[in-house]
Amino acid sequence: MVGTRVAGYIIKREVGEGGTSAVYLADHPNHGTVALKVLREKLRQDKTAVARFVREAKYGSRVKHPNVVDTIEIGQADNGLHFLAIEWAEGELLERYAKQHAPMPPEEVANIISQIAAAVQAAHDANIVHRDLKPENVMYDPRTRLVKLLDFGIAADTQASSDERLTRAGFFVGTLMYIAPEALSGEIVTAAADQYSLATIAFFLLTRALPYTAKAPREMFTQLLTMPPVALKNAAEGLSFSPELDAVIARALSRSPGDRYPTVVAFANAFAEAARIPPEQPNMLNKFKGLLRRR
Repeated sequence: MVGTRVAGYIIKREVGEGGTSAVYLADHPNHGTVALKVLREKLRQDKTAVARFVREAKYGSRVKHPNVVDTIEIGQADNGLHFLAIEWAEGELLERYAKQHAPMPPEEVANIISQIAAAVQAAHDANIVHRDLKPENVMYDPRTRLVKLLDFGIAADTQASSDERLTRAGFFVGTLMYIAPEALSGEIVTAAADQYSLATIAFFLLTRALPYTAKAPREMFTQLLTMPPVALKNAAEGLSFSPELDAVIARALSRSPGDRYPTVVAFANAFAEAARIPPEQPNMLNKFKGLLRRR
């Protein structure tokens, strides 16, 4: 589609793609540079796919916050293609940045987590649960240290009736590596599920590892439902964290939603405070014991 025009948007280049849509950098005479998300042509007649696409725009437009990309326009072009124009966010996907720079300093992670939490709290205040928090859905500009939250495609309205839900009971939506255990039931989840996902992001940025070590989906299901997560201090060799930071992450990753922080911002604030505490240094006796073990 590069070089073509969609409802007045001139497509410059493709910047991402998924199973249901592709995202392009595009220019518009009135809106300027935007990110243009286009539903795949083969899904044009798929009522559920179209409904999810429209829902992303509807939910995104309800959440107004400096750390959330603005929704500019949603429509259907003359050729029948469904499109969504959103603010063009500078930087790169947090996933890509983390793969190059993680493990990241706790202070930098705290800055990122605080901004994501502020964006997510704005969604929660609008009765929306994101349900798909992960590094792939966050833009990060390391130059300005600014974060922008993306993609409300599988978000849920906590006040929606059962007839309005697009996820059947017994099924779940989200990304398994970042999903909260209670979401595996497929029921509408609460804001606490987003807190769990955000804590998993923090865990990954700090350690370049994840709280669960499963290699296959079935094993991940079992671990999420029956096992505690790996402690932050045990996630990777050569890294050390304060007990306070370890405890903050552990609480936000509690299997029971009621055991987590009351809000996602409360978690982010506790994380930021704990991130300022230097890690415990091994005392001289432990160092001496380590030397004896190596002899």
